[in-house]
Amino acid sequence: MPFATILGQEHAVGVLRRSLAGERVAHAYLFEGIDGCGKMLTALSLVEALFCGSAEPCGGCPACRKLASLQHPDLHLLEPEKGVIKIDQIRELQKELSLRPVEAPKKACIVSQAHKMNQSAANAFLKTLEEPPGSALLILLSDTPTALLPTILSRCQRLRFNPLPLEIVAQLLMNRGVPAEQAQSAASLAGGSMAKGGAIAQEGFLLRRREIVEQVIGLSPREFGLLTATAERLGHEREQAQEVVEILTLFFRDVMLCRHGAPPPGNSDLAGIVERTARTLQTGEILGRLESVLKAGQSLLRNVNPRLTLEALFMALSMER
Repeated sequence: MPFATILGQEHAVGVLRRSLAGERVAHAYLFEGIDGCGKMLTALSLVEALFCGSAEPCGGCPACRKLASLQHPDLHLLEPEKGVIKIDQIRELQKELSLRPVEAPKKACIVSQAHKMNQSAANAFLKTLEEPPGSALLILLSDTPTALLPTILSRCQRLRFNPLPLEIVAQLLMNRGVPAEQAQSAASLAGGSMAKGGAIAQEGFLLRRREIVEQVIGLSPREFGLLTATAERLGHEREQAQEVVEILTLFFRDVMLCRHGAPPPGNSDLAGIVERTARTLQTGEILGRLESVLKAGQSLLRNVNPRLTLEALFMALSMER
């Protein structure tokens, strides 16, 4: 996987290319940025370049082929187990890194979601950073670097990965066979993440999103039974309720933009509904709805019951007519 295949991360890739060319590759990196912006792909490309012995991996040698299938004996991938990286995983990694490389010039470890190390695991990993075994390369990936120990942050070379431009996400989705219009709509909602864009582009999401918007903006306080039934259905699980809040946040944000003459960047497939709502509501009314939606999001973060949270939100939105 050559560096040239990594799109939208010119700065990070440029730093790594210069380090490879000058033989100044650090022993530990922290790649930070949202999920789905290319951190893992870049980490694998860096390891491939080192194992291949070329600043631009060839993709055809035995080392490159093994890395492409994640089967290289000197590559170690560390991921959370049930949402947590535990000390036993770190100890096993330390044992592996203490051994001599099997084929490559050095061993390499990629830690996915490094911020999910618990306290004991983080303290154990810190010792590995302070006294790296041999010439091992350690690459941490995180979308929440502030959750890592400051001492871990200080011992890594940090590289920031930006959200991917909308046009790149759309093009990559189309490369996967997603129809152009659907890819554009998904990309506009993805926030620069291919992972999120791919999930949104799955058949059914955009239709479900349209149904949620139409149902919620059509609720009336006089139809209390329908209001509570809708909250019950959409708030059955916390993740589902969070999705509803995110959808409504983007919707009313775009209504505000449309009210002031801008196109709806995140709801291009709902442009008609956005424009109609923008004509109906005044600026203060749109802001009031946005505030209600954001308060609901905060309630979900505080572990308030998702059904009750949506019920209160829908009541507030219907009363603001």
